[in-house]
Amino acid sequence: MTLAEVADSVGLITSGVTYYFRKKEDLAVACFLNAIERFDVLIAEAAQAAGPQARVRRFLELWLALQMDVRTGRTAAIANFSDIRALSPDHEATVLGPFNAMVHRLGDLMRTPDRDWSKRELNARANILLEQALWSEIWLNAYDPEDLPRVVDRVFDVLAFGLAPAGATVEATPAPPPAETEDETFLIAATRLINAQGYRGASVERISASLNLTKGAFYHHNEAKDDLVVDCFARTYEVMRQEQHAAAGPTGWARLCAAVSGLIAFQLSERGPLLRTSALTVVPEAIREQIVARSDRIGRRFAAMISDGIADGSIRPVDPVIAAQMLNASVNAVGELPRLAPNVTAEAAQSLYGVPVLTGLLRA
Repeated sequence: MTLAEVADSVGLITSGVTYYFRKKEDLAVACFLNAIERFDVLIAEAAQAAGPQARVRRFLELWLALQMDVRTGRTAAIANFSDIRALSPDHEATVLGPFNAMVHRLGDLMRTPDRDWSKRELNARANILLEQALWSEIWLNAYDPEDLPRVVDRVFDVLAFGLAPAGATVEATPAPPPAETEDETFLIAATRLINAQGYRGASVERISASLNLTKGAFYHHNEAKDDLVVDCFARTYEVMRQEQHAAAGPTGWARLCAAVSGLIAFQLSERGPLLRTSALTVVPEAIREQIVARSDRIGRRFAAMISDGIADGSIRPVDPVIAAQMLNASVNAVGELPRLAPNVTAEAAQSLYGVPVLTGLLRA
């Protein structure tokens, strides 16, 4: 993005934009702060509802309605928070304070006097809720505006009460780790850098430097950065496919727990993390379709596992398609946990993320 491109898109000359924003980073900061303000408006309205269930449900109603309005052109899109990482340190610092405060307020929607959650537990739940909101930008496209009330019902049901019947415990026996892929070391380093600095912030120069490669050596592996992102997503989805396939157990619930536990363990292993799904919302349109198609196959496998559990009675009767998308996003969000809770162990991650994701944010 350049200021000239922005000016052209709104029918101005470049100086018409630079009058307000001297650098494109200044404009980016303004966009992020605007996004935070718009989020805060929804959170503030949701906070007026009585009790955590009503507050979370109201937030989902407002957010999903906003996303539907964006899709139909009735309102402007919101800047994607994953690109905050692409800012310079000074600009990032300007945004991170308001952003972290917003996430804290989002977590407060779930807070009640009778729940003795630690700060780390509440932060994890807030991050799961935020990830669900952001990932809905991708899968909500499959639904028409008149479907929105039902979608809100189904999303809230899974988010609040999870997938297991009351009293069920998470059987955290991870599936075996997946086999290594070609160019594993290269793709691990690239994935970590893209997760840390965002798609736009992870330049060819930075990726090459992190691997002690020249730009020429980088292009020996990939013709362009877009090709590298495709390869990183391909590795992520291959890991997820193998974990799903390896998950074993006598019930759909047991197999789902094994797959989720295995993926959480992988995220925090020396071979992790998975590439953040947030990168998908900002990659060029030309390559997004093929990546979404692969993601949808992962989602369908989760949906099949959930359907098997519903059939054998080990999983509550939920919408398996929507639940699968939500599970996909929640597992992916574990990649943020080391930032939220440095030195967290895989066992602690199962408690912080696995249990709330599978048994519900408001029931666990």
